[in-house]
Amino acid sequence: MTDTFRRDLVALIPKLRRFAWSLTGNRQEADDLVQAACEKALRNEQQYRPGTRLDSWMFRIVQTAWIDDRRRARTRGVGIDPEDAHLSDHGKAASLPEARLMLERARTAMAALPETQRAVMALVAIEGLSYREAAETLDIPVGTVMSRLARAREALLPALGETKGGRQ
Repeated sequence: MTDTFRRDLVALIPKLRRFAWSLTGNRQEADDLVQAACEKALRNEQQYRPGTRLDSWMFRIVQTAWIDDRRRARTRGVGIDPEDAHLSDHGKAASLPEARLMLERARTAMAALPETQRAVMALVAIEGLSYREAAETLDIPVGTVMSRLARAREALLPALGETKGGRQ
């Protein structure tokens, strides 16, 4: 195992946690998902090709682990962590009550998206990946990324009190 690989993986953890949280909507589940993905990456380091984007490789591992978890959850049911019922931004971006309300509405609306749209939205809008990078990460065509993103944005607008023309 190379020190560079480990260092780069550790540096990615905040992005991976953010991505996992946007997929799961639950901090504990997101942390568990990132831990499982990091363990898998460390076990399978030899599969990583130097010169390729480590973040895309890791986003793909997180997404695959999440899909596997969702499939398992369908058979056993999903629990809700009471601590996650009152999500917070820890005062980093939403200091006013109105902004906190908007942040909570955005998180709720994002959680209501279909899983495929939520993954694309998280990679493009939250992580800042290009359409091409998101397509490579999710192993889907760029047109599919664009379509899913458009549908996700269209679904989010009413939930956030927005219209296609801007703020109401």
